Amino acid sequence: MAQVVEYRKLAGLDKAAIMLMTMSEDNAQKVMELMDEDEIRDLSYTMSNLGQVAPDTIERLFVEFAENLTGGSTVSGSLQNTEHLLSKVLGSDKVSAIMEDIRGPAGRTTWDKLGNVSEEVLANYLKNEYPQTIALVLSKIKPDHAAKVIALFPEDLSQETIIRMLTMDAVKKEVLERVEQTLRSEFMSNLAKTHRQDSHEMMAEIFNNFDRNMESKFLTYLEENNPESAERIRNLMFTFDDLVKIDPVGIQALLRGVDKDKLTVALKGASDRIKNLFFDNMSERALKILKEDMENMGPVRLRDVDEAQMYIVNIAKDLAAKGEIVISEDDGEDQLVY
Repeated sequence: MAQVVEYRKLAGLDKAAIMLMTMSEDNAQKVMELMDEDEIRDLSYTMSNLGQVAPDTIERLFVEFAENLTGGSTVSGSLQNTEHLLSKVLGSDKVSAIMEDIRGPAGRTTWDKLGNVSEEVLANYLKNEYPQTIALVLSKIKPDHAAKVIALFPEDLSQETIIRMLTMDAVKKEVLERVEQTLRSEFMSNLAKTHRQDSHEMMAEIFNNFDRNMESKFLTYLEENNPESAERIRNLMFTFDDLVKIDPVGIQALLRGVDKDKLTVALKGASDRIKNLFFDNMSERALKILKEDMENMGPVRLRDVDEAQMYIVNIAKDLAAKGEIVISEDDGEDQLVY
């Protein structure tokens, strides 16, 4: 008699294999087309050795899947992912225009975006424009921002700008649109380009996504050939061990946002310090389940551990970017506790 698979013993690959087998052939094919050869091989091996899966096990799996989609599951968005997706449906010129707009200061309209440009940058740009154009632009942004910009102008220009703003008539729609278009094409576009990542920041993100062997290999190469760059990249990198820089409240927020299967794999290869960081911020019940899952999982490939840890690191950075957690500059040992 074939052995029936128990839900509590299902690993991540088992769940993926079951989900795939319950799909229609067309949908399963579409999913597998998005996988690399190693992933397909691993899934195929799991399918062939899975055994009999009871209906209630499949039902529990679907419920868990739905809960993850609607509950605590986190989608990691980035400039790179967005640009890649846009390139599938739009021409390169349109993609470039959209991405430059995104990289520029935040805001839905050109005037919103100007409100997020520092007064020094905006003043340096506007002081080369005609006074009537300066008056128009400053009349469209918030008064406190406009005041800071005017204060940075040479005295004669600031005085003329004030007079122009006081005597400015209603502006025709086509004139306003022309000024807005000029700002968008000449100023905001160039500003977006200058705000692109420093090359070392970009490379640190790339290194963050290497597995351990590749990371060590290339860092060693840089240390031998360009030690200053190697040091800068190392300082900019955020690794799984850097999670100790997150306070308990942040770790609890992170726990709510990560896939539990990936957390189990990630912690299999973690230091005791990182394990305890998560263990100390879990309920007794959740901790018991996690430890049982880690024990039942058995040996795990280093590559799978690296991928799971990188997944959690990316979620942590995403939460930090949204202001939902704080990543301190040190590991918390030198912070004051009240």
